[in-house]
Amino acid sequence: MKNLFLSVLLVCGMLGTAFAQSDYKSAIGGSIRSGYHEVVSGSFKTFITDAGALEFNLGGRGKKYGDFDWVTVAFSATYQHHFDIKPVPGLRWYVGGGLMMYNSFSDDDAYKGFGMGIYPTGGIDYKFANIPLNLSADIRPTISVVDPYDSHEHGYDYRTFNGDNFGISVRYTF
Repeated sequence: MKNLFLSVLLVCGMLGTAFAQSDYKSAIGGSIRSGYHEVVSGSFKTFITDAGALEFNLGGRGKKYGDFDWVTVAFSATYQHHFDIKPVPGLRWYVGGGLMMYNSFSDDDAYKGFGMGIYPTGGIDYKFANIPLNLSADIRPTISVVDPYDSHEHGYDYRTFNGDNFGISVRYTF
């Protein structure tokens, strides 16, 4: 996963040299993540100041353990503060933080319930100049503050820290 993240950084950096900067106010699209709670999600991002943006994601993840299924639906809200990467127009890096809420559904009662987590985030964001397209890559190490189920009562170990939460987003800008 680390190689994938570094490859995306390199591609975005190379693409940035070919296009000039073009700002955008909002963007809508999709995201693919390596995270524990959402693998595929819809993504909406809007700038509230020149450097500050809010990003909202709604997605999920499905898993199968033996004879039972486990599905999670997740919503996240993130604040991102952007900084230009000079001399590449359209390329920015950002830091911020956010909150994730999720609900797990399962055939096994031990894996059902509502959960919540918080996370810092950091990443890169690129806006193509000549087409309405935005690419971004980030990391969100998530700490669960509310477990979705009582895993200890059932003998299961719930992951309360998920440091391997990388993501790539592609969005239409407007």
